[in-house]
Parts: sequence; C-alpha cells; structure tokens
Amino acid sequence: MSVFFDIQQFSCGYYRKFYIKNINFDVAKGSLTGIIGPNGSGKTTLFKGITSELKAKEGRILLNGSDISLMNYRERARNFAIVTQNIEGADIRVEDYVMMGRIPYHSKFQFFETKKDIEVAEKYLNLIDIVHLRHKLMNELSGGEQQLVSIARALTQEPEILLLDEPTSHLDISHQIQLMNLIQRLNAQLGLTVLMIIHDLNLAGEYCDYLVLLKNGEIYKKGTPEEVLTYQFIEDVYGTVVITKTNPVSGKPVVFPVSERTLKQVQDSR
Repeated sequence: MSVFFDIQQFSCGYYRKFYIKNINFDVAKGSLTGIIGPNGSGKTTLFKGITSELKAKEGRILLNGSDISLMNYRERARNFAIVTQNIEGADIRVEDYVMMGRIPYHSKFQFFETKKDIEVAEKYLNLIDIVHLRHKLMNELSGGEQQLVSIARALTQEPEILLLDEPTSHLDISHQIQLMNLIQRLNAQLGLTVLMIIHDLNLAGEYCDYLVLLKNGEIYKKGTPEEVLTYQFIEDVYGTVVITKTNPVSGKPVVFPVSERTLKQVQDSR
C-alpha cells in the first residue's frame, strides 16, 4: 500500500501552553491507525492539528501530496470526516442527521437533496444497519446508537480519511466490540483509511494495523501493535506496571494491569 497521508515535522498547540512538536509519521491508504498515550500526551492536540482546528506552528500535513492547510472548508470536508466522542442528541431525525453529511457537495444555492445525496445516505444507513432508526430523533437514541448514526453521517461525506476521537470511551464492552468490528469492517470493505484516538490499549492492539504512541507532546514510539505495546514502553510512558502477553487466538498483544497490592505481595514473597 502506498503512502498518501503524510505528517512532516508537525508542531501545533496553544499559545504559551501545551504544544506537540516534531510529529512525523505517514499513513498508508486503507490502513487503520491508532493514536495512543496517557492523558495530556497530546492526542487531542494532534487531532485538532490534523482537522485544521489548530494551525501549524511548524511542518505540514499532506494528503495525496497536497498541503491540507491550503484546502478550503469544502475540500477538507470531502477529504476528512470526523466523529467526535461527544455527540449531542439533537432534536433531529436520524435520516436528516445522516443527510447533513452531504452538505459539502451542495451547490451555493441548493436547498434540497439531490437523487445522489439520497442514494448515498441510504447506502450507509443500510451498510451500518441502522435503517430501523431512520425516523427516530437523535435524542431518543442510546450512546452506542448515536455513535453508529454519527459514523453513517461521516461516511455520507465519502471521505478519503475517517477521523475518530475516542469512539469507544462512553460505551460498555459489548458496544465497544460492536463498534470496533464495524470500523474494521468498513476499513476492509470500503478500503477506508481510518485514524483514531483510542484509550483502550487492548482494543488498539487487537484492531489497529499501526500505532503512534505519544508522550509529553512528542512521538515516543510508532510501529505495529507488536512493536509498540511492550511492557517496557507502556511502563515508561504511562508510569505503571503492566504485563504484556499474546492473544492466543489473534496473536495480537494484550496488556494486563498489576495492582499495587499484588505487586507488593509478589515483592514480599521473594
């Protein structure tokens, strides 16, 4: 797979406050990449830099060789679709909410959806299996259902890259797995490139092709889950004792926490 999204010597942040710096990594088309790291490591700041919410202090971000900072709103919206962790349950029907993803394709004085808009929205309502929710209001849905609808809306933008900000953070384990399976399926079926911030290291290790581990605003380690999720790197970055093993079914790394009590018992028994 060829590289088509490239972050080069990128720095951004908040005046006299937190900055991320010297961020360098590239993403192959059709890959699923996770951004991990402890609170305050720079994940959200990087996300805001990628979405152009924060301007670059240094460096640049290229998509297919084009600097994204030079793109206008419509160009960015057609290339990047964003799903945040907090979705407001607005008083709007699901199908109307999903249809809003077509706005970047509307002409200047277009007030109604085209046949193409309706077909695209219908496609993703069906693909994500939420047609049965189409007439419900967003504020009537559960958190998991809202996430699914938000992803459908993002996909109707027909983006090059899907950006997800901690999509599983407010979900129970059943809905976490359901959502991650959906993202993995979309990644495979549509050839969709996915870049996500994710807190759960075990989900990151199981589902992502590539990980970027941040610490104090810089990249500490990048590579495959097997290369990044070692106990040494996790202990160095998160400052906590863990054990890493291999999932006997998938072969992916799994991280086990070790409580203070257990650690003391082990130390006392020696």
